[in-house]
Amino acid sequence: MSSSLAMQHQEVVRSRPVLQAYHLLHIAFTVAPIIAGLDKFTNWLVDWSSYLSPLALAVLPMSGDTFMIIVGVVEIVAGLVVFFKPRFGGYLVAAWLWGIILNLVLVPGFFDVALRDFGLSLGALALARLSEDIVAE
Repeated sequence: MSSSLAMQHQEVVRSRPVLQAYHLLHIAFTVAPIIAGLDKFTNWLVDWSSYLSPLALAVLPMSGDTFMIIVGVVEIVAGLVVFFKPRFGGYLVAAWLWGIILNLVLVPGFFDVALRDFGLSLGALALARLSEDIVAE
């Protein structure tokens, strides 16, 4: 992209709140799943397996820690899908968050996190919808 074309694009983004909202959501739903996914390998932010419901732990054919490593890989991939295909990726992340919410409502004491994730899922849906007008995929 030439310098003048890049400047024109920046000016259009500055003058259109819809584009600003799209870019904010696109960055957020690319970076956040990747960070959360990478942290599944280190548990630096939180002990992620503590969020697993007793029902999930009972039906999983593996330990909670092993499952969380798999979840981490899925989240990293989801973040990359959002980056390259935001329309599909937005719906993918929203569906993923609904799965997390379902798990969280089965864990006593995590209803606040489930509510937060519901709000995030609405943001992911907004990204997908905005992408339909902004991005040619």
